[in-house]
Amino acid sequence: MSAAESIPRFNHVALSVSRELVSGKGAEDLLRFYDEVFGWGAMPTMVKEGELIVLRVHSNEQFVYLHASDEPLTCPVGDHFGLQVQTPDALDAVLDRARKFAEQDDRVEISERKAEDFKVLTLHSVYIRYLLPMRIELQCFDWAKGFDAFRT
Repeated sequence: MSAAESIPRFNHVALSVSRELVSGKGAEDLLRFYDEVFGWGAMPTMVKEGELIVLRVHSNEQFVYLHASDEPLTCPVGDHFGLQVQTPDALDAVLDRARKFAEQDDRVEISERKAEDFKVLTLHSVYIRYLLPMRIELQCFDWAKGFDAFRT
């Protein structure tokens, strides 16, 4: 087994949400946004009306698991989970789709896009939230010449 094969990696986030969010109009809105903005779709075999929606995040091994609860999760504004894209242009493409969606739905929350210079990398980021209790921080690590994610 190689070192890369033995390193655990994130594969999903599970959130308890209201029953309204995984049924009827709530589910339709949720699915439309995450498909149009992030390219995520529901795993058809993992949808139970009023109980469960599993959003496939570009792979069957990465997903967002949304299950109905009488006590749905609530989060302070700083709680989030992060996604990474490879280039600033890719980040801007997702941000543009979120802004376009927000023109039709004022429930979309988008933070100011940032580019923070840490000398060895410029960290591009933006927070996006729609209907879920947690925000998504979308990031791009723009490494300086001679640096990368594995060099300390």
